[in-house]
Amino acid sequence: QVQLIESGGGLAQAGGSLRLSCAASGRSFSIYGMAWFRRAPVKAREARDFVTAIRRNGNTYYANSVKGRFTISRDNAKDTVYLQMNSLKPEDTAVYYCAASPRDPYTYSAYSNPVQYDYWGQGTQVTVSS
Repeated sequence: QVQLIESGGGLAQAGGSLRLSCAASGRSFSIYGMAWFRRAPVKAREARDFVTAIRRNGNTYYANSVKGRFTISRDNAKDTVYLQMNSLKPEDTAVYYCAASPRDPYTYSAYSNPVQYDYWGQGTQVTVSS
């Protein structure tokens, strides 16, 4: 089993920055893909919209809505993934979830699909004011 603990959420002004962290513990050696999803306030509780993902080898995938503004990175030695969010917009307001997968399907369509991920964090709130 793998446990994911997120941190770093909070309040930012439009144009500002925040950095999220997600630390994995347990059987973390089994993790290949790690990702961030988010759920906007108007979405259903179970909704998860893809933000970005990173493979163990460092290859990354981004949703068009965050490309050029968000950066995902990964420290395999620390079993931690980071999300640097710059040029934040009010529409980035959401609960952000870290996710981990024991598989490495190496396609955008697979990595952006929530069903690919076996492990999820509890979520951290990000609020961007205009």
